[in-house]
Amino acid sequence: MVNTLSRLAIDTDGQKTEDSAPAMQQQQQRQQQQQRHAKADASASASTTAAAADAANVEAEVEREHCVSLGKFLAGRLVEIGVTHAFAVPGDFNLTLLDELVAKTELNMIWTCNELNAGYAADGFCRRAGVGACVVTYGVGGLSAINACAGCHSEDLPVIFISGGPNSNDFGANHTIHHTIGLPDLGQQARAFKEFTCAAVVVQHLGEAHHQIDFAISEAMRRQKPAYIEICCNLAGLSDHSFIDPPIPFALDAGHTNQQSLRAAVAATVKALEGSIKPVLLGGPRLRARGRRGAFLALADAFKGGVATTADGKGLFPEDHPQFIGHYWGSISSGCTCESVEASDLVLAVGCVWTDYSTLGYSLLLQPGKVVSVGPDRVTIKGGETYGCIDMEAFLRALAKAAPAKPTSLVNYRRMAAPRPPPERPLATADQPGDKALTTRALYAQVQGLLTPDTCILAETGDSWFNTVKLSLPAGADYLIQMRYGSIGWSVGATLGYCLAAQAQGKRLLSFIGDGSFQVTAQDVSTMMRFGAAPVIFLVNNRGYAIEILIHDGPYNQIQNWDYTALVKAMRHDGKAKLFTARAATEGQLASALQQAFSADKADHLAFVEVCIDTDDVSKELLEFGARVGHANSRAPNPQ
Repeated sequence: MVNTLSRLAIDTDGQKTEDSAPAMQQQQQRQQQQQRHAKADASASASTTAAAADAANVEAEVEREHCVSLGKFLAGRLVEIGVTHAFAVPGDFNLTLLDELVAKTELNMIWTCNELNAGYAADGFCRRAGVGACVVTYGVGGLSAINACAGCHSEDLPVIFISGGPNSNDFGANHTIHHTIGLPDLGQQARAFKEFTCAAVVVQHLGEAHHQIDFAISEAMRRQKPAYIEICCNLAGLSDHSFIDPPIPFALDAGHTNQQSLRAAVAATVKALEGSIKPVLLGGPRLRARGRRGAFLALADAFKGGVATTADGKGLFPEDHPQFIGHYWGSISSGCTCESVEASDLVLAVGCVWTDYSTLGYSLLLQPGKVVSVGPDRVTIKGGETYGCIDMEAFLRALAKAAPAKPTSLVNYRRMAAPRPPPERPLATADQPGDKALTTRALYAQVQGLLTPDTCILAETGDSWFNTVKLSLPAGADYLIQMRYGSIGWSVGATLGYCLAAQAQGKRLLSFIGDGSFQVTAQDVSTMMRFGAAPVIFLVNNRGYAIEILIHDGPYNQIQNWDYTALVKAMRHDGKAKLFTARAATEGQLASALQQAFSADKADHLAFVEVCIDTDDVSKELLEFGARVGHANSRAPNPQ
């Protein structure tokens, strides 16, 4: 019984096993298929993970390639906005920053003898390139450069003043450090610069640096004023994900204009022009910025009347233009210009700045009630209604399309003024009396014959202002003057900066510098030789501060005379610099010196010509200027 049951069980089990074989085979196949899918999924997952890892590695590598230090990011920004040369003096707070700037091959670092001249050089560079940069150390460097910064603010120049700063850990730590006034307050320099800039930032955190730098630069470019950037010394060499090279493109919109205000200002100006008989167009120094000169020229062509410039606006309107009627400077204006401007029944004054210097001690007879004043961002009609939020260039171009032709002032000027003789072209040499004492009149008569479209005139504060304003500039020639700030010594650094900015265009700078001014900043003539600048410097040696003698004389206006040509030669100690020097006390000596200085083989030389002029040989314009400004300075106090 047991065996039967056992066999039955076995048979039954065997039958079951035999019947279930196909099902088991299918199950095994499904398992194998699942295993194959699992392996495939695992392989795919591994491939995806590997690909993701590879992509992440590539992205990280790309980021590492483009991620740069704070200093290199700043260098990239400077190059992007047009700074090809930055002027610097090293100090322990900016050394790491300088390392980063030097690494940017497109940025040429120019090492000056002192921070004041570095600032002046950035000023001169900006006048040609439209933007400039100066790099100094904290405290002793920044406070030395601040005078140049103030001049840039006065003259509407977007120069970026960059200073290395204390270690970020020292801020708020009650630490007293070197190069300071001995107090733990480390914000004093930034606050000082704030008074003379449109933006002043202190970079103490990497995460904020990108925004701070772009803010300062954009404000400077938009407002045409200097800006200040201070970078802690321990941050300049550090990287951040926001610093890439090349940087994200930096773009500035043109000046923002309220269209409704623009239309109203144009309509009001057109109405004033239509109601006038002999209006005059007057251009000032604020035409230098952006595209304003071209817009002013377009307006002049539509206007058809007489066009004058202020003395500090010289060169901003072509002097060979048929509508040009000279320079307006009150009673010392060029011939018949004062009469034309002050007798006009409407003056459209564009970009003019009225100071005690430009108004001859407030002696102009120009009445506000007959002036339409056009500033960088507003228009004022005859001293009354003012229309704001208007970009100057936009206004000039809109007005050029709507302005009526008003030629009467030009017709009247031509009746009064003698025709302008064409300037002499040939160099006078043998025709000059060899032994006749040199005078300012003879000096500038010979200089006039040297001017070409590729020359630029730079006039230092003093009698050089009045003599160079009378020169007739060919179309394309430039003119530099610092009339609003008037800091003696500015010319040496500005000469260096302008020359380096203009090298690529083949411009030759003629700088007229008084002996007193030269003594303030002379040492950076050596920097000109070091970096290949090739100006022609006329050192006007009249043994004193001539302009101050005429304003208010005293023993303090006398200076120690130097052997200027020997001094400049001593700066070329290694004998390698390309230098030409001469000393001229007679007309013949000057003619000979100029023939050599302007010869083809001296075109790449720094030419230094000392011209010896009698102390009493000053222009009649300086005599009147000195008297009027002196009178303005000596006005009695108002009653209390």
